[in-house]
Amino acid sequence: MIAVFLATELASVRHGPRLRELLVGQGLREHILLAPELTNPPESNWRRQLFDVYRGYGSRVGLFAGFPDDVRWEWVTLTPSELLRVMYIAYDYWVELSGGSRLAADAPARIRAGAAPFRVSSEWAIGFGEIFAAGARFPPLIDARLTAYAMRPDALPSELDVMLGTSPHIAQWGLY
Repeated sequence: MIAVFLATELASVRHGPRLRELLVGQGLREHILLAPELTNPPESNWRRQLFDVYRGYGSRVGLFAGFPDDVRWEWVTLTPSELLRVMYIAYDYWVELSGGSRLAADAPARIRAGAAPFRVSSEWAIGFGEIFAAGARFPPLIDARLTAYAMRPDALPSELDVMLGTSPHIAQWGLY
């Protein structure tokens, strides 16, 4: 999960520059994120440390404050109807973008109507949706890509692989 999360955010216009800055500051090259050797313990440790500095994962602060320690991560395959029932995390931006439902499927109508949660334009989602519909394939699923898929459900494949985390304690996480 750490390798997937970091690789997807490295490609992000919003998060990539900060992540690159941290990589340079720690003397690391981008290949540990873009072509991770998951069986290389020192490399995995570097990613884990970077993820903690970047997002507070190990120390359970920021985005991961209260996140359970026993989350089990696995690849699952979802159909379009299953994917469109996925809910955003309970983060203010995503709650506002979905009109309070947290359902990604509710965001497109609001985006097309000009929704700008906290004065942040959501026009990016229209572009992502069109790029997806034109055949682009994104890295593994995170919220922004979920929105792009919801923007153009007609372009979804019959199945999509996503990384799913489960825990009997997930409801204790503040963003659940």
